[in-house]
Amino acid sequence: MDDKISTRDRILQAAVARIKHYGYGKTTMAEIANDCCMSPGNIYRFFEAKIDIAEAMARIHYAEEQAELSAIARKKDWPADKRLRELFRRRLRDSFNMLEQSDKILEIASVLHRERPLFANEHLALERVFLTALLEDGEKAGVFATGDHAFTAEMIQAATMKFSVPQLFSRLTLPKLERELDGVLDLLLQGLYARGSQDKAARVAAEMDA
Repeated sequence: MDDKISTRDRILQAAVARIKHYGYGKTTMAEIANDCCMSPGNIYRFFEAKIDIAEAMARIHYAEEQAELSAIARKKDWPADKRLRELFRRRLRDSFNMLEQSDKILEIASVLHRERPLFANEHLALERVFLTALLEDGEKAGVFATGDHAFTAEMIQAATMKFSVPQLFSRLTLPKLERELDGVLDLLLQGLYARGSQDKAARVAAEMDA
């Protein structure tokens, strides 16, 4: 492995351990450097500021999350509407449980939301790629109506934003959030279905759940 990549990974590992224990606000670059047995000046060769470390941590998480959600979106043996539901349900459950385990992770999410809004926009743009492909699959199968699927994917994201990092927007329990999400998805799917396809989709979903 390249020495620079190896050192950067070592810094990240040390930062994750310290921030998860003490929190983002109570962690300094000097402390992270000390944990890595390097000078504070040396750590700035790899990260210009502590917020850059937080963003790097988030990128690792979101890369794993996107791989998981993209795999759901590509499940060709599932109807498109079932894939859409499962994708957002999985994201809600995983995100809620992760943030519930550690308020230090929620602190990082809050800081990034405030200080790095372009990072969130980048993540949403990547997510729209597989959402758009899912909607196109649904149209080809006759489940969803024709339309501007890239625009529709963006509007779906807007409607479900609360459920992406739930504790950042509310303090509801997971069952209550799941109930809200199901209600929002019901409304969205009503607008997405092609004429006459809803009953067929319901029958297929019932058969798959049986």
